[in-house]
Order: sequence, then structure tokens, then C-alpha cells
Amino acid sequence: MLDHQDVELLAIGAGPANLALAVALEELAPDLAARSLIVEQYEDVAWQRGMLLPWSQSQVSFLKDLVTLRNPRSEFSFVNYLHSIGRLDEFINLGTFTPYRLEISDYLSWVARSLTAVRIQHGRRVVAVEPGDVVAGEVVGWLVRFADGGTVRCRDLVVGAGRDPHVPVAFAGLPRERVIHSTEFLGRFAELDPEAGHRIVVVGGAQSAAEMLWTSHQALPNAQVTMVMRSIGLNGYESSKFTNELFYPSFVDTFHAAQPAAREQLLAEMHRTNYSGLAPSTLENLYRTMYLEKLTGTQRMHMIPMAEVAGARLDGDEVVLTLVDRKSGEPEQLRCDVVMLGTGFAKQQPALTRSLAATIGVEEFTVTRNYRMALPGTVSARVYLQGVNEATHGIADSLISVLAIRAAEIVEDLLAGRAGSEPDSRPRSDADLIASVPHLA
Repeated sequence: MLDHQDVELLAIGAGPANLALAVALEELAPDLAARSLIVEQYEDVAWQRGMLLPWSQSQVSFLKDLVTLRNPRSEFSFVNYLHSIGRLDEFINLGTFTPYRLEISDYLSWVARSLTAVRIQHGRRVVAVEPGDVVAGEVVGWLVRFADGGTVRCRDLVVGAGRDPHVPVAFAGLPRERVIHSTEFLGRFAELDPEAGHRIVVVGGAQSAAEMLWTSHQALPNAQVTMVMRSIGLNGYESSKFTNELFYPSFVDTFHAAQPAAREQLLAEMHRTNYSGLAPSTLENLYRTMYLEKLTGTQRMHMIPMAEVAGARLDGDEVVLTLVDRKSGEPEQLRCDVVMLGTGFAKQQPALTRSLAATIGVEEFTVTRNYRMALPGTVSARVYLQGVNEATHGIADSLISVLAIRAAEIVEDLLAGRAGSEPDSRPRSDADLIASVPHLA
């Protein structure tokens, strides 16, 4: 157990967002980097650890790594990672822009090991954040408490621990062993008997739900697997080049400055680019599998579209789901053994962030263009939020696409705060954003 530490900047979570921040600190603000600490609740660095399936690929170009869009010459690039482990030739020969998730996860771990100034401590789960230093009635620092009993006092804080899993209220009364959310899929799935005749229901109609369905079908040869979705059927990702321009870092300025109605329209129309679509290869595999099973009379995979899960209860040793047909409004019961939730993440701010705000008497808060929580004038200690600002910064906020530039913007804001000035918040193009920060040779 680590009893107490004092640092200038503390970042919670060693995921892509805060690793990008660490790289930006080392390249742009080495003095601050040496006084910065990242804490991670797990004992290692991994990307999407619950869905780190060996065959799954990213939907994002490898050039949108932690640093390349900001500094193409950085030693922390994905290309340099491949070069350093002797796999650059093979990746080039693969002929793809989208690496496997395992590669991205290993890249993140490599970046974490390659940092020379920013420290990372593992196995440190945050349980509370509260005002630490108060001078003349002004909060000038934070105190972070950990499950191991230790504490860290910091001047500024960056929260990049991701959003809270969304578990619909219909499933709240089921025993934990009967419900598996996608964020814990791999570990929990390994607990299932591979030879048993499980009846598995997967709730959701996007990529994570489809991957859980496919994995269950392939790894459990005696199982019946059923997907329940609200939509009329599975759809592919919206991935036109015109739509993808909305993931440019410079589009954050456009979205942030837009009227509320325009923001709602943009988020609604971009939903299928990330949340309610599937990769073409996944769609093809699922459809061909169902077709062949029907052809041979061996169907184990089923889909129930346009259905709401209105309730879930335990009846003896069975889980009973109450489904409501969205076309007719009629209810029906579906019995199973295990429910898998591909229901994504809660839209509201994470519980940790809301709890932090409550400690200083704030119920509702906004986030500035530079990702800083707008706190009362009695609070000068800063808090930055990464990956939870879709409502104000657009759908790319939770994705890798903007990490390199966002990290530089946060560092710029941190440095400006120490210099007693505010950074220029006028909209800038990608070229302006990249040119505004120094590049190391």
C-alpha cells in the first residue's frame, strides 16, 4: 500500500486518452511531465479488455494513434511501435489501415513502458475525489482516495477512466452470475462450461453484441444463442468518406460552436458511424451462418428484431425475459440461462465525476472547449474530462480519432493556467492545430 503522495498533475486511468496525454506532456511540457502521475486500477494496460477478441479489428486507421496527427515524427507512433518489435514489414504486407485490437492494445502497453518522465502506478482503484488544499476559501488542489487506503494530493486532475457501463433497469434484479456486460465479457465468458447446452440471449444490435453472439456460437457448440434488438435488423457502419470528415479533430470546433438543435441532429445522424452499426465482415459471417443452419436444419443462432426487454426475473434455475413486440405491442416470454448485454455505456457523466462535483456543491456543470470542467470561482484547481463529452464535443470524443490533438489542447490549457492566461479558443483547422504545438525532431 502506498500511504500518501504529492504530485502536480494526476491522471486517472491508463487508457488511450491519458496515455496520449502522457506522450504530449513528455514532448511538450517535460517539466510538468516529471511531476505527473497516472493511476490505473488494473495491473496492466489493455484496450477494450472485455472485448479483446483475437480476430477483432479496430475501425480506425492506425495513423490516428496517440501522437501522429500532432507529431508525425514522434517516437511514440504506431509505426515506430511496429518497427521496434520487428513487425513493420508484416503489417505493411497485410495491406490494411485497421489493426487488430490485440495490436492496438499491445501498442498502448508499449507506450506505457516507453514513457520516461510520466509515472504510471497500477492496481490503484480510485474511490473518491474531494477538495484537498483550501487557501482563503479557495480550492487549490484535490485529494484522491484509493481502495488500498492510500491518498494522492494534486494541483490538477485529468479523468480519463471511461464511461460507466449501461445496465438497463430491467436487468437490475438478476443475480450477477446471470448477466454479463460487454465490458467484462472475456473474463466472464471463460467461466461458462464449453460443453453445456447453454441458452444465451444477447441484448443489443451493434458490434459488441454481435461479437458476443458470434463468440458464444463458435466457442459453445451445444448452445442456443439468440439476439434481441430494438431495431428492425442489423445494419453496417455508416463509413462514407464524407461522413468520416466529421471525425477530424478540427470538427470539434464546429460541433462545439453549433446550436443545440444542430448538435442533436449531428449526434443522431452519426449514431450509426459508431454505436448502432456492424463491420461488414461481421454482418456477412452472421448472415451466412444463419442461412447455412436453416439449410441444414441445425439452427442454433436466432434473432428477434423490434423487441423491447420489459422485464427480467429468475424462475427457479431459469432467467425469464419479458419481451414486448414493438410492432404489435404484444408481450411474450423468453427463457434462457445467461443474458449478455451489448447495451453500451451510460450517457450521463461517470459516477466519479458527478461525485467530485457534488463535493464542491455542484449538481450540473459544463465543460469548456479545452475539456476543463467549468467550476465555481472558489475553485482554481482544474479538472479535465476525457472521453465523456460527446454532448458538447461530438461523437468522436469517446474515440481514438481526436486523442493526439486533444491531448495537446489539454496540455496547452494546463500551461496557460500556470502562466496566468487563457489559451486561444478560436476555431482552428487541423493544419492550424498541428502547427500550434512544437514537434520534436
